[in-house]
Amino acid sequence: MARMASQPSPARLGRSRRFNPRGWMTRHLQVALASLGRLARSPLASMMTLGVIGIALALPSALHLLLLNVEKMSGDWDSVASISLYLQKSIETGQAEKLAKRLEEEFGIAETQLIGRDQALAEFRAMSGFSEALGSLSDNPLPAVIIVRPAPGDESPAALERLSGRLGALPEVEIAQLDLQWVQRFHAITQIAGRTVWVLATLLGMAVVLTVFNTIRLEIQARQQEIEISKLIGATDAFIRRPFLYSGFWYGVLGGLLCWLLVSLSLWLLHAPVARLAGLYESGFALSGMSLYALLWLLCASTLLGLTGSWIAVGRHLRRIDPS
Repeated sequence: MARMASQPSPARLGRSRRFNPRGWMTRHLQVALASLGRLARSPLASMMTLGVIGIALALPSALHLLLLNVEKMSGDWDSVASISLYLQKSIETGQAEKLAKRLEEEFGIAETQLIGRDQALAEFRAMSGFSEALGSLSDNPLPAVIIVRPAPGDESPAALERLSGRLGALPEVEIAQLDLQWVQRFHAITQIAGRTVWVLATLLGMAVVLTVFNTIRLEIQARQQEIEISKLIGATDAFIRRPFLYSGFWYGVLGGLLCWLLVSLSLWLLHAPVARLAGLYESGFALSGMSLYALLWLLCASTLLGLTGSWIAVGRHLRRIDPS
């Protein structure tokens, strides 16, 4: 009777087996810090692995950032996505000004620039070198021109063609000229560059997984006796797998931070030469760095790659260790 009274009740056993969030977090925090300390105790090997991961991630990240800057630079060009509307010769300057304002209101155009007939003749006379021949004309043969720049987001070739067709159908417009060939070429080049970045990112992401896989494999082999002893005393696979997964986690996080540091350093070195080049072309263009949103995506991707490599390595080699 006394012995039965000293045994824990079923309710107390149920409470002891309940999930304890604080204890769970404490155990995982201890394992995470222990894995980080293990990396710190072998700094040379850890830095070499992190260097490979950081460089592998920095190349596609830098190319993606370069592509974004090129698209931004193209958006700052004065001649990007412009449509020239040659008006009827009977349209006077006042009527052309009213038409330009109406285009901005009705078609959602970002900006219009009016070149009157007299201004067009003066510019043509100065640039063509036929000023004497043009001076002998009794009438100005050039029409007024409205340069139309669509709103951001409507600069794709298909959107430009639709807008050019709508503007060309206006009764005041004689010809709507759109130089679409270079726009199509530019979009084709950017699409090829973007696809190349994704292919390169996939290949180098696989290289990161293989790097972490090989590193964790060597660590498992070095700790094989420890793993065998842990299995003999009843340790579960999840308990044994946990420190190696945290090692892959730290490789991914620190490798992503190193990638961000390398890309930021490269942009800092290129900032002054690019600014001087932009000043020569009277442009205010400046290189844009990696945003906080992009940094978060980079860290998530690098962490996922590190965890994937460690998970594959642990799952492949842990089953081969037989303590018997």
